[in-house]
Amino acid sequence: MHAPDPTTSYAHPARLILILSLAPTVCLGIGRFAYSLVLPDMRDSLGWSYSAAGFMNTINAAGYLASALVASKFIKRFGLSATVRGGTLACLVSLALCALSGNFVVLSFARLLAGLGAAAAFVGGAALAATIAQSQASRANFLLSLFYAGPGLGILSSGLIAPFVLQAFGPGSWWIVWWAMTLLSIAMTVPLLLAPIETKASMADAAAATEFAIWPVMTYLAGYFLFGAGYIAYMTFMIAYVRDAGGGAAAQSAFWCLIGLSAFVTPWVWRSVLALDRGGVSTTIILGVNAVGASLPLFGHSIAWLATSALVFGVSFFAIVGSTTAFVRFNYPPAAWPTAIAAMTIAFGVGQTLGPIATGAITDALGSLSLCPQCGGGDAGGGRGGGCVSAEIGA
Repeated sequence: MHAPDPTTSYAHPARLILILSLAPTVCLGIGRFAYSLVLPDMRDSLGWSYSAAGFMNTINAAGYLASALVASKFIKRFGLSATVRGGTLACLVSLALCALSGNFVVLSFARLLAGLGAAAAFVGGAALAATIAQSQASRANFLLSLFYAGPGLGILSSGLIAPFVLQAFGPGSWWIVWWAMTLLSIAMTVPLLLAPIETKASMADAAAATEFAIWPVMTYLAGYFLFGAGYIAYMTFMIAYVRDAGGGAAAQSAFWCLIGLSAFVTPWVWRSVLALDRGGVSTTIILGVNAVGASLPLFGHSIAWLATSALVFGVSFFAIVGSTTAFVRFNYPPAAWPTAIAAMTIAFGVGQTLGPIATGAITDALGSLSLCPQCGGGDAGGGRGGGCVSAEIGA
């Protein structure tokens, strides 16, 4: 077995990594997160509880976890580039299934398939991106960050389309949104299928059996698990929160696009932090910023609070995942990268499997995502931080 050769030279490495980033763009930015944009209409049209709505992301996360568990073996057998492309195509099929049926079982299978494809594409893509980035050590952190900007492009593009499709076609048009997302994803997948991202001979066996000790990084994995549980709850229900608070299509699109736009400044904002020592310092710093961004809606419901929350959450959210790959690249030999990245993805997957259904159950128990009586909640005066969203955003 041969390890990836970090000294291999690649023509146009930034371009290659940007093409690779289309895999998480389709699989995560659209395949996973666009669900949040259509969730309110699906929940109303199909008569779902918040628990049922959360289950759809839970089964998606379960598929992600299951795929992460076998990703290294899959890469070993089929190679990195085939894994990336195969996972992306699976996500395309899942999007089409969401557009074809309102049956709960069919939709559950589609969400499961999206998770299976996403983890395979992500683990393979991250390992390949890390190898390409390592070929230019002085720019490695910046080049690697480009891969993690991919989901932001998916979030931005879906945010510019989905709310306005729902507004144009009215209640019950969620399936039209899924068709729009399918067509958009097809267009984004074509460059990935045509680009010369095939791994060189020295990289073909990157998933060679390599010892990966869990215990020395258990604390790090535990932190990543908690991040997985928390971020997916935010990404699943914040659009429903904005809509229930009176935000119309423009408000929902603006909130979602702010998260997506944040991804494009991530490589510059966190460049120095990602270059810190080989411990988990960089991940800890970025996690702290992410927690602040996620907590801001608890203290205020005005446009300013929500916009700040979206920006702070977004700019740190994408960087956290990138910091874990940087951690792997700093601490393990190249042959261990697919296995180590898969281990990180498993911890993350367990967390995001539990997050949505738990949040949905809590929301069902409380009766609403809102905190204001005007919006259906119970906090008089428009919330604790000043200003009801329904009053400021409008319908």
